[in-house]
Amino acid sequence: MLDYVFSAAVTMLVVIDPIGLAPLFLAVTTDLTGEERRLVAWRSSAIALAILVVFGLVGAPLLAALGITLPAFRMAGGLLLFTISFEMVFGRRTERKFDASEVAQREKLLRTLAVFPLAIPLMAGPGAITAMLLLAGEAKGDPVRLLALLVITLLVVASCLAVFRAAERMDRLLGVTGNVILSRLLGIVLAALAVQFVIDGIRAAFLA
Repeated sequence: MLDYVFSAAVTMLVVIDPIGLAPLFLAVTTDLTGEERRLVAWRSSAIALAILVVFGLVGAPLLAALGITLPAFRMAGGLLLFTISFEMVFGRRTERKFDASEVAQREKLLRTLAVFPLAIPLMAGPGAITAMLLLAGEAKGDPVRLLALLVITLLVVASCLAVFRAAERMDRLLGVTGNVILSRLLGIVLAALAVQFVIDGIRAAFLA
C-alpha cells in the first residue's frame, strides 16, 4: 500500500509539475487583474481536479466506448496548445484581451482561460490523464487505493493553486516589460511542448 501511495504521489507531481506551471500561468494570464487571476486560478484548478477524478474512476471504459485512443488524445491536445503558443509569441492574446472590454465578454474570456489552456492540457493534459488511467488500473478495484489516488490528486492540484497564487508576486517583480518578454519566450517553449505532444502521439499510434 505504501509503495503504491509513494509511486502515485511521485508520478502525479512529476507529470503535472506545479512549479513548472507558474511561469506559464503568468504568461497565459498576462493583462488580467489580480482578482481575475485568482478567479482563473481557482476555476482552472477545480476543472482540472474534476477531469482527473473522472478519468481516474471511469476514464478507461469511457475512452473505449467513444473509440478514442490515448495517442489521438495526445495529438489533439498538442494541436490545440500550439494555437495558444502562436498567439503568445505574436502578442495576439494581449490584443484580444484589450478588445474584450464589455463585462460579458470579459467573463467569457476568464471562463475560456480557466478551461483552456490551463485546466486542459497544461494541468489535466494527456500525461496526467494517462497517469491517472495507469494508476487507477494498478489499484485493481481496491477502494482504499483508489481513495488514496484521489487524495493525492487533490493535494497535487491544490499545490498548483498555491503556486498560481504565489505567481502574482513574481508578476509584480517583472513589471510590464518583463511580462512581455516572458510571454514571448514561454510562447516558444509552449510551442515546442505542443509539437512534442503531437510527435509522442504519432509515435505511440504507430507502435500500437
